[in-house]
Amino acid sequence: MRYLFIFIVLFIHALANPVFAEEKKDDLQQLYESMESLTGVPWEYLAAIDQYESNIHKDKLKNRVTHIQIPSYLWAGVSNPSPDDSSLMTIHYFGGMGLDGDGDGRANASSDRDVLYTLSRYLSSYGPTISHIREQIWNYYKQPMAVDVITHLAKIYEKYQTTQLEGNAFPIPRGYIYTYRNTWGDRRGWGGLRIHEGTDIFAHYGTPVRSTCYGYIELKGWNRYGGWRLGIRDVNNRYHYFGHLNGFEKDIKKGVIVHPGQVIGYVGSSGYGPPGTSGKFPPHLHYGIYKFNGKKTYSYDPYPLLKEWEQKDKKRKLHSKG
Repeated sequence: MRYLFIFIVLFIHALANPVFAEEKKDDLQQLYESMESLTGVPWEYLAAIDQYESNIHKDKLKNRVTHIQIPSYLWAGVSNPSPDDSSLMTIHYFGGMGLDGDGDGRANASSDRDVLYTLSRYLSSYGPTISHIREQIWNYYKQPMAVDVITHLAKIYEKYQTTQLEGNAFPIPRGYIYTYRNTWGDRRGWGGLRIHEGTDIFAHYGTPVRSTCYGYIELKGWNRYGGWRLGIRDVNNRYHYFGHLNGFEKDIKKGVIVHPGQVIGYVGSSGYGPPGTSGKFPPHLHYGIYKFNGKKTYSYDPYPLLKEWEQKDKKRKLHSKG
């Protein structure tokens, strides 16, 4: 009886406190999709804006599942003496944008449905096309980088039709010889004194290089420092940089969406000169990772992530053998 009682208590607790992230994400996607049916704004753009805001705000919102924070002066109106106003009448009077999305007769800035509905109406106010939506994203954020990042995230969600895209992969496949250590922050002298914004993974010429994430290829081409290189934006607003490549995989180009483990190029020693320069250093992959915080892009140490992804790849291989 004692064990039966414990089981019942745990069962009731589980019902009241669901812990599965997948279920929450499914519910969230359904919320985006319901707003699309009401306003015509593609759910992928709402998901992309929500994801973008989750990465530029340090403080998470209480009692909210979305992360979009509409400033009070926009929500309630610049001249509104009550920045937390939820009255539709006074918000309209003071020129605020807050609307009622859940049917309770109030425009509550702490309501996920009210916020998503308000933002959706704002995005579609100039017209229903993607160009109109992108124009309104610019008007809202006043930041060209925000427009591009949100658009690229939306394209990733559109391709896979889900927001559950959290997997990663180590850039070098299992079975190939490679070595690396933490070189982020080391001094570099070619082209002027600077710090090394990445980790060098040494491997033989032609070793396949894989995408580390689900992402959108934002950059492909030559750089005098990085040689032939690729830049991929992932769904967490991280920018993955692959430098000194010997070449690119077929069909890899700007605008293509890739998945973790997909071959994107090959290890080389290109760079440190005009296009085509190669052989000034041993072959290796320069892997860097950057983040845009809404104002600027900054580099941070990729070594811990590489070690994590490497270990997970090893475990996956062991499990596949078992």
